Amino acid sequence: MVEITAFLGIKKSASGKFWQIRDVSDRDVMTMSQRHSLPDQLARVMVGRGVTIDNADDYLNPTIKNLMPDPSHLLDMDKAVDHIIYAIENNQKIAVFGDYDVDGATSSALLYRFFKMINLDITIYIPDRIIEGYGPNIAALKKLRDQGIKTVITVDCGTTAFDVLAAAKAYDIDIIVIDHHVAEAKLPDVVALVNPNRLDENSQYSNLAAVGVVFLLIVALNRSFKSSGFYKNITPPDLLSLLDIVALGTICDVVPLTNLNRALVSQGLKVMAKQKNIGINALSDVAKINEMPTAYHLGFQLGPRINAGGRVGEAALGSRILSTDDNMEAQKIAIHLDQLNQERKEIEAICLEQAIIQVENNPMNDGLVYATANDWHAGVIGIVASRLKERYNRPACVVTFENGIGKGSGRSIDGVDLGAAVISASQVGLLEAGGGHKMAAGFSVAQEKNDDFRQYLSDHIAKQLSNDDITKIIPRIYIDGAIDINAANFDFVKQLESLAPFGSGNATPKFVFCHLKVTYVAIVGSDHVQCRFSGENGNGSLKAIAFRSVGQPLGDLLLDAKGNMPIHVVGRLQLDTWRGSDNIQLIIDDAAAII
Repeated sequence: MVEITAFLGIKKSASGKFWQIRDVSDRDVMTMSQRHSLPDQLARVMVGRGVTIDNADDYLNPTIKNLMPDPSHLLDMDKAVDHIIYAIENNQKIAVFGDYDVDGATSSALLYRFFKMINLDITIYIPDRIIEGYGPNIAALKKLRDQGIKTVITVDCGTTAFDVLAAAKAYDIDIIVIDHHVAEAKLPDVVALVNPNRLDENSQYSNLAAVGVVFLLIVALNRSFKSSGFYKNITPPDLLSLLDIVALGTICDVVPLTNLNRALVSQGLKVMAKQKNIGINALSDVAKINEMPTAYHLGFQLGPRINAGGRVGEAALGSRILSTDDNMEAQKIAIHLDQLNQERKEIEAICLEQAIIQVENNPMNDGLVYATANDWHAGVIGIVASRLKERYNRPACVVTFENGIGKGSGRSIDGVDLGAAVISASQVGLLEAGGGHKMAAGFSVAQEKNDDFRQYLSDHIAKQLSNDDITKIIPRIYIDGAIDINAANFDFVKQLESLAPFGSGNATPKFVFCHLKVTYVAIVGSDHVQCRFSGENGNGSLKAIAFRSVGQPLGDLLLDAKGNMPIHVVGRLQLDTWRGSDNIQLIIDDAAAII
């Protein structure tokens, strides 16, 4: 195994991470820089994210026109379109059954708004996370049937709901599944199953969120409506106006922001900036977003509030706020979601603290972090799993038991397909139910099988990791380069912003600033450390902040560094628009004493 050299010799930083410079070819960087007239540092960032000369134009200018595929390339897409048109022509009532997370809420709202644009009403049904659990269930489908619903479109769920969907057919309900979760070889008996992650599918769009697959569905429907003369007496809908919803679901499901996903988010942010969606506006108000929306705002401010409804409140609130055109209703829901999000944070903090204690009292001897309890709120275990994954840089699962059955949620790292591992465990009888995709999974496990399932999962993860990949479980931070404090100026940050949107698959650039002196440091809020740095010789000045670092080794290092030896700092540069000014601020990710 080739040993990787620690950048600046930092093998264990203040936050316990190994510093690794992104390995890029200087020749590729020079070619990218010359071909596209880019500064060397920007070209280096692009090459470090796998951008090539051939796809650089689409990366720098991601458009729906250039990156949108023919929706009919997906298996069963034409079947889904034909049946929906048949249902409309025969005046059948249609319902959309969505998951309770942001991807499910946006997928449901997207279909609702599209149908509303063509003067048709559909029903949205979102199951209760605690009472009904994930995916379609017989009681809900019976309720929809009693309301006269004939066709149900499941979104962000349904691919592995074999027994429930078989029952739906017996109840004379036509089911169309629009999903993106990993499938099994067996498929449910439905009218159509559109999923780029079907095992018999060869689509290159397996990284789409469910809302992205739904967008392809409405593009296909729109095309059929145009060719059939359906729009003879109505104005065809502007599908691009719906991309704000698509961007929100795509960001919050943490799918890679590459190719079509990058275009959906890039163009969706532009639509969101026009403030046409009343519900998104109301959420932005309670989140106090008063600047141009970015992927950060969607993922860390809007998304958690929408998710809060499904986690600790009313599951349907997310889809309702994104679907409504009533200002008063939107404001009321937004305030309620904001309150639920605060409640979620408090519950999450307690569970996370207990999970960390449990994990650290049981030495990790494999590539999996696994925590269980009898009283954790099922609505926050996914977030806690995500926090554990970030903290230990290993796949993490969190399970809460009630009446002998555990509800579990897992989050993974690059190189480990957690969804496949969970599906495999389900197939061999270790789970009551289970499914997911590469980076996230959910499952139900009987308490007496929990230890066996954990061992099976650990073994499955070990098989996925080669000797080279096993180093991924070492916490590390990937660095795009080292820059001088004086280079952190307005022009450079604006150039970096041209590479946005940032997120999964297109990480925000991180740079090292070497030999910085702390000229000012203070605790702000309850747990943030604010600093100002100068260069080693006192030149330059850079404002910085380390969020949630008080009481942590990183915060301690920053607070102790004033007047002492210089330090190396890693972080992300951004414009600080506080009080209308345009200053540069460094968001500190890590720091290290100079060796």
